[in-house]
Amino acid sequence: MGKCCFCDYRYLLLIAAVPFIYIQMRLFVTQSRYADRIADAIEAEHQCTRQTRLLIDQISLQQERLLSLEEERKRQDQECRHLRALVQDLEKKGLKKLVGDLQVPVAAVVVMACNRADYLERTIKSILKHQSSVASKYPLFISQDGSDPSVRSKALSYDGLTYMQNLDYEPVHTERPGELIAYYKIARHYKWALDQLFYKHNFSRVIILEDDMEIAPDFFDYFEAGAALLDSDKTIMAISSWNDNGQRQFVHDPHVLYRSDFFPGLGWMLSKSTWDELSPKWPKAYPSGTNFKVITYWDDWMRLKENHRGRQFIRPEVCRTYNFGEHGSSMGQFFRQYLEPIKLNDVKVNWKSMDLNYLVEDKYVKHFADMIKKVTPVHGTDAILKAYNIDGDVRIQYQDKSDFERIASQFGIFEEWKDGVPRTAYKGIVVFRYQTQRRIFLVGPDSLQQLGIEEA
Repeated sequence: MGKCCFCDYRYLLLIAAVPFIYIQMRLFVTQSRYADRIADAIEAEHQCTRQTRLLIDQISLQQERLLSLEEERKRQDQECRHLRALVQDLEKKGLKKLVGDLQVPVAAVVVMACNRADYLERTIKSILKHQSSVASKYPLFISQDGSDPSVRSKALSYDGLTYMQNLDYEPVHTERPGELIAYYKIARHYKWALDQLFYKHNFSRVIILEDDMEIAPDFFDYFEAGAALLDSDKTIMAISSWNDNGQRQFVHDPHVLYRSDFFPGLGWMLSKSTWDELSPKWPKAYPSGTNFKVITYWDDWMRLKENHRGRQFIRPEVCRTYNFGEHGSSMGQFFRQYLEPIKLNDVKVNWKSMDLNYLVEDKYVKHFADMIKKVTPVHGTDAILKAYNIDGDVRIQYQDKSDFERIASQFGIFEEWKDGVPRTAYKGIVVFRYQTQRRIFLVGPDSLQQLGIEEA
């Protein structure tokens, strides 16, 4: 009996041991898994630590590079300041040398360019052909509006000129519907370029050309003669190389100059004293408040009586510039009819030997009045027909703007007026050659009175 009980106890102990052993084995397995996980976690932590240290090292390296770059930038800025100071010093020394050699420039010549590299090349070649012998008197500048790479490359490919670039990124806000942004950009460019030449480079006069012009052989001699007039007679606002009615059939004598109440533009010289007046009020684009039928941009603003204030412009009978720009901001306006037929002077006039005192205001009124007195007047509805049959100079009186337009259209000259002034007019009188050397004078209703002529 006792032996049987002892066997039962061993059996029970064996049964109890099995779950215990199982539990211990599970605990061992679980502990092993957690130990592996802890080991992996520790390894991951070590990896993160290594990566963090690597990132810290990289950040430190980048900071060192930034500090190095900042030091380099400061060094370059300092070098630039030194270079600018050196350039300014050289410019001053160069100017002093020019003054010492009596080679003070007559005028800077600036070509206004934008994005027509082929046109610009033709213009530069035309200028350099006649400018090389007088380069010290007429330093040449190319002023580019914008960043067209072909224009920049073309300008920089020439020696003997200075390149300027106007990078104007300010947005354009037109004042009225339908206005072209290009005209605003052009007006800004003109102001920027003239400010640069008059105030930074300190020229006393500037000749303004555009990138679609050729010049005459006596272009520079003409403007040198004009500079003396511009300085001595403050009633002259600018000297122009252009005649709006300069087409081949309407011109003859390359020696003849006129005063005009109409600003011609297209190759003109301005003095610093006049720019001092114009620069602060230079227009954004169009003249505001005008009633022009055809509005271009800044040049119409120059034609306003409130801006030229009774001052006049010198213009030639035969143009000293030729405009070949059929394609541009004005989209070839008037090109076929009025620009393409322009005669560019091909005679080397000796301007230094000519007495131009007749163009001074008080003398010119008498000079022009004496000219008108000798002209044969024709009247009546058939006045134009009568003019055809007279060999000498004739004058035809018009009554008003519409009457002028009617007569002008029959001859083929410009019919356009700006702010009450016909193109090329002096005291309302427009003069041009017709068929031969004879001149036709279209005379306004009060022109004779302004000249002090009593009509018989």
